[in-house]
Amino acid sequence: MLTRRQIRVKVMQAVYAHYNGNLLSLKDGTNAIAKSCQDMLLLHTTLLYLFKAMWEYAVEQDNIQKKQRKGDAPLNEHYANIIHFSPLALIAKHPFLTKKIEQNKLNIWELEFDYVRQLFETIVSSEIYLVYTELDSPNFKEQQKFFVKLFKEIIAPDDRLYRYIEDLNMQWVDDLPVVNTFILKQLRKLREEDMSSLIFPDLAERVEDIGFGKSLYEQVIANEEVLQKEFDGKTPNWDKDRIATLDGLLIKIAIAELIYFPDIPPKVTLNEYLELAKEYSTPKSNQFINGVLDNLVKEYVKNDRLNKKGRGLLE
Repeated sequence: MLTRRQIRVKVMQAVYAHYNGNLLSLKDGTNAIAKSCQDMLLLHTTLLYLFKAMWEYAVEQDNIQKKQRKGDAPLNEHYANIIHFSPLALIAKHPFLTKKIEQNKLNIWELEFDYVRQLFETIVSSEIYLVYTELDSPNFKEQQKFFVKLFKEIIAPDDRLYRYIEDLNMQWVDDLPVVNTFILKQLRKLREEDMSSLIFPDLAERVEDIGFGKSLYEQVIANEEVLQKEFDGKTPNWDKDRIATLDGLLIKIAIAELIYFPDIPPKVTLNEYLELAKEYSTPKSNQFINGVLDNLVKEYVKNDRLNKKGRGLLE
């Protein structure tokens, strides 16, 4: 989930915040990158917590209706269906998820009980759910397939969920697609009655990548004037005022990576920042940034300025 590309996004956000006066020191920036990585894992926990909250809602409502039942009055079977939905129950009962919720003192879905109820009602009234209920004693694989479809088509795209996430943490908006994709992969890997099949990402396993992000941020801020000079004069057909702020920022970060990180191939750097331009900047940014960086790499190779270590790193 927390890949090098995501680390580069964190660096981009921190550099942007620095240029806008929100991060005044190098330490502020590196701390912001580390915290943003921690927050990304917290978003993952928050979304799994939503699954747990929905399962617990079904349990609670099923208990209430059984206590209030009179005679042979029919029961709402939707509650029992969700309670006995094995992949959801596995997540809801996972001890490590409970521990993480307690450690982070999360209570959003307790406070937003109405949303949990509304999501439950949306699910049980959906065509996806109706098709699922027509299955005769669905096995775990069939339940898993239903869960994946449910998450892809109803839960993840929900506008109200998006607004909750945005209100909790603005940076989570950028992280949400990545975390949702990761959760989708997790749902597909769940195994029946196997708690170990639900993997929780560990920040300790990404120490090297986070260190890369901090170092990249420090190089960009400490060498701001140097990087600007590398960029100046390389866009003769573009007036400085016409260059999008984020485009210039991405080019500077990419140049820092080209110059100060000998273990990263230029091709990797170019591909990564072109992808970031596609996702975060203007429609024409990809072509513009590609032209600038491609010319810079050719110039650095010609002048023997790419101090890349390792076989094949100049490719």
